[in-house]
Amino acid sequence: MKSKNMQNNNTCCLFNYASHYRLPIYKKIDEELNADFYFGTIPGCTIKKFNYQDLHNFKKEFKTLKFKNCYWYIGSLKLLFKPYENYILTGDPLILSNWIILVWAKISGKKTYFWTHGWYGRETTIKKLIKKCYFGLATEIFLYGEYAKELMIKEGFDENKLHTIYNSLDYEKQILVRDSLKSSDIYRDHFKNNHPVIIYIGRIQRSKKIELAIEAMLLLQQQNLYVNFVILGESKDYDFKNEIERYGLKDFIWLVGACYDEEQIGNYIFNANICVSPGNVGLTAIHSLMYGTPVITHNNFPNQGPEFETIIEEKTGMFFKENNIEDLADKISYLINNPVQREDCYKVIDEKWNVNNQVRILENIL
Repeated sequence: MKSKNMQNNNTCCLFNYASHYRLPIYKKIDEELNADFYFGTIPGCTIKKFNYQDLHNFKKEFKTLKFKNCYWYIGSLKLLFKPYENYILTGDPLILSNWIILVWAKISGKKTYFWTHGWYGRETTIKKLIKKCYFGLATEIFLYGEYAKELMIKEGFDENKLHTIYNSLDYEKQILVRDSLKSSDIYRDHFKNNHPVIIYIGRIQRSKKIELAIEAMLLLQQQNLYVNFVILGESKDYDFKNEIERYGLKDFIWLVGACYDEEQIGNYIFNANICVSPGNVGLTAIHSLMYGTPVITHNNFPNQGPEFETIIEEKTGMFFKENNIEDLADKISYLINNPVQREDCYKVIDEKWNVNNQVRILENIL
């Protein structure tokens, strides 16, 4: 049965950037909610964009005017005069054109929804005031995690207007890959040893603090626990090869580079013991748990991505004390000696952190 939105096409999505990893959820919205899509741009952003032709209801990319840290989508205010009833917007108060859309929609009786991280827990007094004004203009808010929702309730927001929508990757494709996976000798063949394997997958940036995992490896070797480290991702401004050479770990680290083949990615993750993301974890957690591999990341939640919520202590991963190499090494050692059940990792993603659940939430609210 088609929803009201599917019949009337009354929803406008205006997002800040067409990141390639967002395509699966946008396609699902495109197919099941029949929403129209508009995008801004982020000048200087290097994240790969998806092809707009992959969305049946793609309408336009607005030129973006940037001044200091603020943005204006040139021509986006014309959307207010189209027959949309609902506007789903990126919840960033630095997009100044969105402020006008919010005010005008409120005056004209149209509904606005933010899709946003919401609250981090590290906001300054000024940022709190700006966010309260900005978010207060929306009809309702979709948040990536429960942590942000709890913080916003404490800040005085109406709980009934806050909805956790979680996050996702290409769930339907990854399910097919997951069902085909089996144990392989990929790491024994490469490293020529049988040591446990830790893995990192994602963008390689300074904020990910991969050097902490390398230092933890050295500490574990001193405790006679040898591990291999596999790193999937492309680095453009962050080079840690000097650390690898300095610590004599070249034979235990495999720099795979960027990989976009999901079957290969699934094989890498499935056959690793643990995924380690010493900085903020982000979508790496979803990717790893999807293929049954637990995740270790730090415990300072205001400095985390919302995906840290996928980690259940000793069931789907562990948290270590932020920037504490000894504690990171201890957590790696613990999970190597006390493996989790793959089914617990699968369950977290299958129940909440997937495109099907996200669309169900949108259908219930819009």
